Amino acid sequence: MPHDLDFNVVFARPIQVYSLVFMCHFRVTLLFCMSAFFAATCVAQNADTPKPKQAVATVGDQTIYDQDLASSVEGQLQPLRNQEYEIKRKALDNLIEQKMLEAAAKKKGLTTEKLLDQEVNSKIPDPSDAELEGYYFGLKVTRPFAEVKTQLRDGYKQSKIQQARQEYLKTLRADSKVVVLLSAPRVEVAYDPARLHGNPKAPVMIVEFSDYQCPYCHQVEPTVKELLAKYGDKVSFSYRDFPLTAIHSQAMISAEASRCALEQGKFWEYHDQLFTASKLEKDDLIEYARNLKLDDQQFGSCLTSEKYKADIEKDEQEGRKAGVNGTPGFFINGVALSGAQPKDAFTRVIDDELARKSNHPTASISITRVEH
Repeated sequence: MPHDLDFNVVFARPIQVYSLVFMCHFRVTLLFCMSAFFAATCVAQNADTPKPKQAVATVGDQTIYDQDLASSVEGQLQPLRNQEYEIKRKALDNLIEQKMLEAAAKKKGLTTEKLLDQEVNSKIPDPSDAELEGYYFGLKVTRPFAEVKTQLRDGYKQSKIQQARQEYLKTLRADSKVVVLLSAPRVEVAYDPARLHGNPKAPVMIVEFSDYQCPYCHQVEPTVKELLAKYGDKVSFSYRDFPLTAIHSQAMISAEASRCALEQGKFWEYHDQLFTASKLEKDDLIEYARNLKLDDQQFGSCLTSEKYKADIEKDEQEGRKAGVNGTPGFFINGVALSGAQPKDAFTRVIDDELARKSNHPTASISITRVEH
């Protein structure tokens, strides 16, 4: 999914939810050879007692522990953990679907193939010529319509059957007692209470690391708003800075401007303006402040002082430690989601987390505050 990538990027993977393909990167390093050694480690879930430190090497009378490696390798390991989880989750989803189909077929005394024919395939009519022509022009095929009409008919109908099958499986799942116990890898990520939408004690916390100049961050912003509207008080959202200064020349000053707006109690209003803006030069940033009736002199002085630059860099450092290597980068109760993902990718994780809380009400995730 779309995602702006920075220098320290790991690899692009054909995994839907954690795909980095559309993140803006400068350099992609293949680390698959490390997966067998590192991928088993999961981090940041609360435990009743801390795990003992594990020694990984000694140098003379000095011991090196596994936790000493975290700061230097976490950004590389997290995508590998995500990849391992996605492979397992895809296989699990296929098995769940197969079990649901078998159960539904058994109730009707049918095979799964007969069930799908009855409930899905038989309900999809052959496409009309008008539908095929629209499909043809949408595909921008260069060959004449008459030559490819038969192939288009088959392809169009199959795509409709696949869509209908997915909808049917959704109805089966809603009527089935499906509880997914496979846990996604988690990372401990702090939220900033000064830049928080919603209740910090909501069952689901989304933390986003973002860049105001990143086109994919702009692209995903409506999705974030839809999610917050859909889930209400069940989900809270915290914004953190991750300016990709190497490729976005106005990213840092825009982040500083948002902090200056925060000083005057208008962070979210200013944040929303930046994500709809096409110009982010200093004069533009000051004009956006005027639009919100902010104090010109205070805002301009704040922006010139660069007094929030260190705080922004701290956000970036903590993002890298958590495995962020491009924007936008999300953590949903510590579960990483990279890039401008479609709404369904977010809802899958959120719904899993809500179900997890419902089935295990005493379960907890470590979500700390950023200290200023």
